[in-house]
Amino acid sequence: MSKKGCLKCGHTEAKTKEIATTGTGLSKMFDVQNNKFLVVYCTNCGYSELYNSQMSKTSNVIDFFFGG
Repeated sequence: MSKKGCLKCGHTEAKTKEIATTGTGLSKMFDVQNNKFLVVYCTNCGYSELYNSQMSKTSNVIDFFFGG
């Protein structure tokens, strides 16, 4: 049986945000935010997952978040 929706609450609506973070070493020391991620989060409970933004497109990531 395939379960769709948020892993924590089962809600079926999600949104996305992009974030940037520093790495280690010199990028951390100079606050260079060279790591970019897509955050997919449940609009009901806030459960979130991070995805490498260079890895895939938003619609594919949302499908993956919901087990599609």
